Amino acid sequence: MTNDQAAPAAVKILIAGGFGVGKTTLVGSVSEVTPLRTEEYLTRASVGVDSLEGVQTKDTTTVALDFGRITISNELVVYLFGTPGQERFWFMWNDLVQGVLGGVVIADTRRLDTSFASIDFFESRQIPFVVAINCFDGHNTRSAIEIRTALDLDPHVPLLVGDVRARTFGRDVLLALVDHLMAPALV
Repeated sequence: MTNDQAAPAAVKILIAGGFGVGKTTLVGSVSEVTPLRTEEYLTRASVGVDSLEGVQTKDTTTVALDFGRITISNELVVYLFGTPGQERFWFMWNDLVQGVLGGVVIADTRRLDTSFASIDFFESRQIPFVVAINCFDGHNTRSAIEIRTALDLDPHVPLLVGDVRARTFGRDVLLALVDHLMAPALV
């Protein structure tokens, strides 16, 4: 970049959801750079604090954030910030949300209740968001209507179902967020 070129505009998107739903995986699947990850191994200290129900094989967790980047053009760069999922790290979300344009809530149908806090977080701050149902290995136990009802989603909130490991699904989730951000405000 020469001195006469302006720096690209930056857009910040926050990826949130419960413990083990695929936030780190989504950031990694769509980032053009090797994502910054703050993954640490689960220790005995988390026993009785972090529930492994539904994610018994998980052995690491995000302790601060995940960070990725997507360059749209010379004028626009998208920065992705993944939140930590355990309740004991939620205090960090208040810093991560600063300057955010929109959000993605990742949910797992085997543990939908872990998504409520993320949805409440965005709704209480009036931040537009989409919901991505992550179907690791095809696990999806509910229809889109059942999911929308269980999560008590407003009808205008986009809901997508797929596997966050697939770059194309991650792209579709982010495009759905862009469409949602550009849609006329619903009265």
